[in-house]
Amino acid sequence: MSVPLWQVHFLIRHGFREKKNIKMKKTTDEIDSNRGAVSFAKKRFRFSDWIAEKIIKMVAFLSIAIVILIFIFVFREAFPIFRMDVKDKANKEILVQESYSGAGSDNSSVKAKDNQVDNSNKVQEAIDKPSSTLLTNTWMPVSDNPRYGMWPLFFGTLKVTLIALLFAAPISILAAIYTSMFAKPRVREIIKPVIELLAGFPSVVIGFFALMVMATVFQDIFGYASRLNAFVGGIAMGLAAIPIIYTLTEDALTAVPKTYIEASLGLGASNRQTAFYVVLPAAVPGVFAAVILGVGRIFGETMIALMATGNAALTSINPFESVRTLSATIGAEMAEVVFGDTHYSVLFLIGSLLFIFTFTLNAIAEFYIKNIVIRKYQSKK
Repeated sequence: MSVPLWQVHFLIRHGFREKKNIKMKKTTDEIDSNRGAVSFAKKRFRFSDWIAEKIIKMVAFLSIAIVILIFIFVFREAFPIFRMDVKDKANKEILVQESYSGAGSDNSSVKAKDNQVDNSNKVQEAIDKPSSTLLTNTWMPVSDNPRYGMWPLFFGTLKVTLIALLFAAPISILAAIYTSMFAKPRVREIIKPVIELLAGFPSVVIGFFALMVMATVFQDIFGYASRLNAFVGGIAMGLAAIPIIYTLTEDALTAVPKTYIEASLGLGASNRQTAFYVVLPAAVPGVFAAVILGVGRIFGETMIALMATGNAALTSINPFESVRTLSATIGAEMAEVVFGDTHYSVLFLIGSLLFIFTFTLNAIAEFYIKNIVIRKYQSKK
């Protein structure tokens, strides 16, 4: 059956008009929706939200300002150690022996003058030496000739940190690999909170446990003479660093793309091979950042070092001898120093060095290692 030509023209024209009307309706609907969104956004402005935003911003800037002020205060108190004035020397009292008998008064006056000269030389030596004896091997801040050699403190801190890192890093990394790759979901839900719960333990509790239990047990096992030493302190500090290294390592392993694991298993590799040869190398930047933050935690620990290391400023390589760390020195001696004294400035100098070290480690882990991880997973060159 043939259709008249006029009907064909009518249907074509009517169809175009309908399409045009539909397009115009869509554009008007979009314009109305945009106008409605703008008006809706204007209507949703709330004064309470604006106040909350300003308070959060103010607190953030205030925290940054407080950190900067602490930094300035610590360095301001430590700076006088490098500029000892001559006026400070005159403030030192020199005790002179007096004689009251007439006989032998000349000899006694000569002896008094000699003692005065000797004492003045000792005082001058004690005052002139602080800045020049900072790198010596003797820490003796309380004496007629005080010496502030910080090398034993640095050496003890590094020795304890190395022992703690050798103990905590392998355990934390292996535990993170097991949790992320081998453990069942139910077991993982139990293991991870239990390990992270250790981070909530106060340092004094771990130090007391090391002092009363670990020191006795290790002495019975190894038979060394010094009950409190670098080994006991290092193991105790490792217990405090395990939750940090474990949590960050587990997060880094979990962040590895699942396609890596599926590709490795699809090529016939076992779970062990996939974990140690595919997932762990891919997560090395995150693991390294976790270890660096763990080192910062160990390096600045005070209470555990004060209770479990023996507090003897020795430079021996033997891990079973007592040591003295930088942070433990501040914690043990700050309450006994005279305000503004040389010893006071040296302790603040130690605090500034700790501040610089931990700040540098955190900056490396936050910016440098984080950028490596981002480039690796986003393929940025």
